[in-house]
Amino acid sequence: MRMRKLTIRAAINEALRQEMRRDPNVYVIGEDVGIFGGCFGVTAGLIDEFGPERVVDTPITESAIVGNSLGAAATGLRPVAEIMFMDFVGVTMDQIFNQAAKMRYMFGGKAKIPMVIRMACGAGGSAAAQHSQSLEAWFMHVPGLKVVAPSTAYDAKGLLISSIRDDNPVIFVEHKFIYDIEGEVPEEIYTVPLGKADVKREGDDVTVVATMAMVYKALEAAEELAKEGISVEVVDPRTLQPLDNETIINSVKKTHKVVVVHEAVKFAGPGAEIAAMIAEEAFDYLDAPVKRVGAPFTPVPFSPVLEQAYIPSTEKIIAAIKEVVA
Repeated sequence: MRMRKLTIRAAINEALRQEMRRDPNVYVIGEDVGIFGGCFGVTAGLIDEFGPERVVDTPITESAIVGNSLGAAATGLRPVAEIMFMDFVGVTMDQIFNQAAKMRYMFGGKAKIPMVIRMACGAGGSAAAQHSQSLEAWFMHVPGLKVVAPSTAYDAKGLLISSIRDDNPVIFVEHKFIYDIEGEVPEEIYTVPLGKADVKREGDDVTVVATMAMVYKALEAAEELAKEGISVEVVDPRTLQPLDNETIINSVKKTHKVVVVHEAVKFAGPGAEIAAMIAEEAFDYLDAPVKRVGAPFTPVPFSPVLEQAYIPSTEKIIAAIKEVVA
């Protein structure tokens, strides 16, 4: 494959463009996705190639975006809906968890709902409590939904293509503050399978399971701790539902110690399920309790100083690792 460097933003754009060229049933819909190119520039230029019938600008009404997508998916199209900020998805929840997630089951498998709902999560820009949340755990709890959370440009492109081709509704979560991180991405169309984790760094002493932006902080922590002789393995689930238990458990069997890191609130966050799964399936391999690092149980602060204290830091990850290693 011909490789070159792309940002995560550009990789997602390329995935959309290539799938829209390949399949005329794929279309993009959301607020400002067309002429403006998306709030974060992810859909830039798509309307110039595909026109307003396949790159649909909507009013500021998330319920209409998801409702349009749900009806279209049920009748054979493959919509990719954008919810500008993940925080806005609340007004669409009935359509997502009561309708999209359940229609295939309630029609005995005869209905297919091939829709993707993209949404940007994450704190770090003083956007305050209603524009900064990480709510992926909401969707992990709903049977019928798949939940994807990429951390690299390569994964973002391949996972989005897989999501668009999937016949089930997929929640595709993008951390807004890693959009500009570059990585090697093939020019060609390729897929990354849903439900398959990736070991981002090999190690022997402790496993860190990290998601999205926290993958980079976990890798920073691993670099720092390597200077002290502590070998850290970093596992990126990539897909939170279905979760790749096997890859995580195999890492635990090797290192015998685990830290789970995510930006979402620690209480009942994605790490709670991962920690419980490890306790159930690999308890005999653990030499220490599973440690979780997540945000405190509070709304995201507006104050830059408080917000930085809210977001899990490399230093907090290092401290957690040292605690389980000790």
